[in-house]
Amino acid sequence: MKQLINIQRQFRFTVYVLVLTTCLSIGGGVYTYISSLQLVKASRQKIYVLDNGQSLLLALRSDISENRDAEAKNHVKRFHELFFTLEPDKDYIENNIREALYLADNSAMKQYRTFKESNLYNRVIASDISMTLITDSVRVDFSSYPYAFSYYGKQKIVRKSNTTIRNLHSSGQLRNISRTDNNTHGFLIEAWIINDNSDIKTVRRSNY
Repeated sequence: MKQLINIQRQFRFTVYVLVLTTCLSIGGGVYTYISSLQLVKASRQKIYVLDNGQSLLLALRSDISENRDAEAKNHVKRFHELFFTLEPDKDYIENNIREALYLADNSAMKQYRTFKESNLYNRVIASDISMTLITDSVRVDFSSYPYAFSYYGKQKIVRKSNTTIRNLHSSGQLRNISRTDNNTHGFLIEAWIINDNSDIKTVRRSNY
């Protein structure tokens, strides 16, 4: 009888050990599965970018989404800087305009042709004029699509005899497009118009 009781105890102990082992195995499997899912999800949220082929940078998609507003403003700012920054150098002007036109639709091309027909670029080269742009603010409305924007800045036009400060206010819309080497922000400016480009003041240069 005593031997039978011992056998039953050993059997129960064995069952308990098997149940405990099974529970631990299932728990470990569930933990591993959940951890693997979280790891895969986290890896999908990561973008690896080569920096000039040298270092590996890690960017999160969430950061990209959060920075979309900043990207839109920078896209508008970059376009205007390229389009309105001119030096008395034909190659420099052509390179700037070419880069600017990648960022906008035909409305920018129309304005470029207007400036060209008015002989602006030839006058810049012939008269050694330098034109730079200072951005005051860029406003983008993300409440509706395409996104409406307004640009406010000051143009500084340096001639041999004087310096003119000119107001610049323009507006248009932003449309999402695929990112390319020539358009890294993935925006395209549409329906762009210049609302105000009037002179604020002209100051004679001291050496004249």
